[in-house]
Amino acid sequence: MEELAEEAGITVRTLRFYRERGLIQPPRREGRIAWYDDHHLARLRTITGLLERGHTLNGIADLAATFDSGRDVAEVLGLGEPTEETPVRLTPEQLADYFKDQATAENLAASIKLGYLGIDGDEIVHISRRLLEASSQLVRAGVPLDAVLSSGRQVREHAEALADLFVRVLRTHTAHGEPDQLRTLAHAVVDAELSMALDRRLREDKAADEPRG
Repeated sequence: MEELAEEAGITVRTLRFYRERGLIQPPRREGRIAWYDDHHLARLRTITGLLERGHTLNGIADLAATFDSGRDVAEVLGLGEPTEETPVRLTPEQLADYFKDQATAENLAASIKLGYLGIDGDEIVHISRRLLEASSQLVRAGVPLDAVLSSGRQVREHAEALADLFVRVLRTHTAHGEPDQLRTLAHAVVDAELSMALDRRLREDKAADEPRG
């Protein structure tokens, strides 16, 4: 314990306090010897970093509990499944940098449940760099993260329905539906339809805002 505290730059008393609060996992024991490893050190450095960013110990304890009970990265990403998305590995500190005070335990748990996040040791893995960047930009523009995640659930439902439609059509009417062809055509159709739908909606909003004479 003394060696770990010194390496982390904290006192033994602080380390004991963190253990009592459940902020770090218990050590591996061999007889009367308690062994701490790099995962404990990484967690302690993360706690220090989050405290420096203004997070409270209660909030960090909630985040730690969420990490320790969260879905692992294999469950989120799937093994051997094709994907166009690029996963992003993050420390809890880096995640806090993306979402500031919106990186609460509740929002993190919702992200894990939605399948955006997985846990790999002391790292967090976001399933998609594009979704991470878009979510961060929405939050920075003033949209609460819980609203972003709620919208994400709805988008996921519609996306699943669209994927089912394209796969069914291709398999029904072609002899050999290649995945690359399916992705290219699906992207083209959805991008075009969404673009036109946004044009229509923005025109409607603009007309509604114009003064009536």
